Amino acid sequence: MNTIFKRTKILATLGPVTSSEEKINELIDAGVNGFRFNFSHGSHEERLDQLKWIREASAASNRQIAVLQDLQGPKIRLGVLNDNRHDVKKGDEIVLDFAADHHDNILPVQYNLAEKVKTGEPIYLFDGKVRTTVVGIDSGTAIRLRVENDGFLMSKKGINLPDTDFGGDILTEKDLKDLEFGATQDYDYVALSFVQSEDDINNLRQILTSHGSTAQIIAKVETKAAIRPETLEAIVKASDGVMVARGDLAVEAGAEIVPIVQRQIISLCRKYGKLSIVATQMMASMVDAPEPTRAEVSDVATAVVQGADTVMLSDETANGSYPVETVAAMRKTILYTQEHWPADLAAQSAVPQEERSRNAIARAAVTVAEEVGATAIVAETKSGATAANIAKMRPHLPICAVTSSPRAAQQLALTYATRSFVRPDGEKAGLDLARELRDANYFGSNESLTVVIVSGRQPGVAGGTDTVRVRVIE
Repeated sequence: MNTIFKRTKILATLGPVTSSEEKINELIDAGVNGFRFNFSHGSHEERLDQLKWIREASAASNRQIAVLQDLQGPKIRLGVLNDNRHDVKKGDEIVLDFAADHHDNILPVQYNLAEKVKTGEPIYLFDGKVRTTVVGIDSGTAIRLRVENDGFLMSKKGINLPDTDFGGDILTEKDLKDLEFGATQDYDYVALSFVQSEDDINNLRQILTSHGSTAQIIAKVETKAAIRPETLEAIVKASDGVMVARGDLAVEAGAEIVPIVQRQIISLCRKYGKLSIVATQMMASMVDAPEPTRAEVSDVATAVVQGADTVMLSDETANGSYPVETVAAMRKTILYTQEHWPADLAAQSAVPQEERSRNAIARAAVTVAEEVGATAIVAETKSGATAANIAKMRPHLPICAVTSSPRAAQQLALTYATRSFVRPDGEKAGLDLARELRDANYFGSNESLTVVIVSGRQPGVAGGTDTVRVRVIE
């Protein structure tokens, strides 16, 4: 069995400890397939340097690397507190005021909640550590809360509003400026935070189109509204991929629901051929420790078994003491798991009618490849859809995608079992790539190898895939 690369990919967040040309090269060598730019932090100038380093490292290593712009969204936070702390006790009343500084029981907040919340709704402060209930709207900028447990608050800590309807208003002024900047950059994906319905995805797509951006949209599922069954499926269908944002989701909907929602999202993404990303605290202990816990290894392995396209690292690579070691440990876990326990195949059922023709070609390619003992599946693709359709069948073989589109090649860097290559369109693009990889000893031997080539009668035309061929490369 070929183990030349991981079938489940690694997305790493860049941050202070990895924002250098040297660290980016080390992370790619360790196994990173894509980088996340967290637009909750950092400046546009920093992003320019980081993108330059990534694209240079990608070219030097001859590996496609995806770049994801993660929008902050309405991540509501407290303002600055005196002495960076405010103690509270059960039964206290506090006021969150958009227009005030911290004094007595009045705390500043970085969003005008008085325009959105209703009396009786829960509000969780300090990322869920202090739970409160809205008991009144005091003015056009202030709301009054009853504290439900003892605790303390700190400056700029996050606020969750699980039952508050933002009415589609999830793109902030900052997000719009970041989108305008991002449209001028070589970003492959835009991640939309706190998605509540498919309308949020459609709105963002219109904005990206108006800016001339070809980036694909990743919906971050982290609200109670988004995980309603009919809403979740609609979000998956409207987006290009979904991130299971387990941190805020656990606070807003309860930690106990996260494992089930994770599996549901991965299954739906495979059903519709969309990218699935599992995120948050996958190897959190490695922020401070050189080795992961057994529970963290199990968490990564579970995502692999469930068939996730990508697993994501956040603080581990942004602020941690062992970023490269964390990637290496995650890669080691992925490789061992994929070789000893195949991905869950249950999600291949209940395919929508409009997908059946494309799925039939993809499924046939995987079946033929495994029956003839092929070394790899070579997918000729323009937009990346052909390779993505093959990937959603979760083959045990590598998929080598050949495309003339650098954007499609970079986006495929996060797709399950897929390694992408940019080559000119042509009738023999797949065959030529297979020969090139054989001659380069890419599969561990330059002797003859068998490949299954998936292509269309009109090379370079999206949506024309209709042919599966077996070829022996001598």
